[in-house]
Amino acid sequence: VQLQASGGGLVQAGGSLRLSCAASGRTFSNYRMAWFRQAPGKEREFVAAINRNDGSTYYAGSMKGRFTISRDSAKNTVYLQMNSLRPEDTAVYYCAAGEIAYTRAGQYDYWGQGTLVTVSS
Repeated sequence: VQLQASGGGLVQAGGSLRLSCAASGRTFSNYRMAWFRQAPGKEREFVAAINRNDGSTYYAGSMKGRFTISRDSAKNTVYLQMNSLRPEDTAVYYCAAGEIAYTRAGQYDYWGQGTLVTVSS
């Protein structure tokens, strides 16, 4: 499956952005979808994931209540709505797809190219 992430940009602290990840190739509904992020000099970290069957969602602790992951199966697209952004949210955000995957990057089979989010203070 091919993943194309978009929607990053520059935003002030407290602002919002919505990231999109369009999937093509294989059946979108076969995969659990997730967002990860990687800040300069840091390891890639889990942000959020959404199940393929029931739409259950999972978030890293610091994102709960601020970020919302969703998927539109008709459009083969997964979204990440990010509110109340903080400077520490600055990172390249990646979408990922995996058949049997949870919160570790190595569990995901397919990755998008990443989209840069910069939050200014």
